[in-house]
Amino acid sequence: MSERRQDYKRHGSRYKARMRAVDILFEAESRDVDPVAIIDDRHKLARDINPIVAPVAEYTETIINGVAVELDTLDVFLAEHIAETWTLGRLPSVDRAILRVASWEMIYNAEIPVTTAIVEAVEIASEYSGDSSSAYINATLDAMASKVDTLRERAANPEAVSVETDELDGGPVAPWDDSELDDVETEAEEAADVAEDAEVSTETVESEGSAEKSEEV
Repeated sequence: MSERRQDYKRHGSRYKARMRAVDILFEAESRDVDPVAIIDDRHKLARDINPIVAPVAEYTETIINGVAVELDTLDVFLAEHIAETWTLGRLPSVDRAILRVASWEMIYNAEIPVTTAIVEAVEIASEYSGDSSSAYINATLDAMASKVDTLRERAANPEAVSVETDELDGGPVAPWDDSELDDVETEAEEAADVAEDAEVSTETVESEGSAEKSEEV
């Protein structure tokens, strides 16, 4: 995940909730864990006496729970609408996370205008991935928006939704990749680093105190 741009405009709480949902979905895929379990971990860490992570917003949790439940259907719809040259399974993982958040809002959360879901997804992509990714995500979501009513009807009957596995995983890798993602710490890693730094700092103080006492003796 490339470094976030520092010149982005001010956004509301829903935008921040979407961005954190993308972070958590990305982390879940990178670690091969359930994103709902990550939410539970965040709640526990946020309740500590000296919390090392921010509390999870209610809307972030709503998105994560929704995507987790409807993941198979969302991936089918995304696979049907991405450019023929690429496939969902070969996109950078951060792009998949952004697409899943936006498509869940478009199909399962009627209170969010479709245009808003698309615009905010493109904005997040511009911060995390870059222009190529933003354009690609915009085109994919626009294609879904043009038939969103049909997709909602299909989503209401999940037994009718199916796709071949190779439609999701085959094909070439997208021309933009997430090779830089290895250099980015997840929230969990950041929390662990903070805790580790605190322990090191305590050990250093105790060590220096012991040294001073030894010198006095």
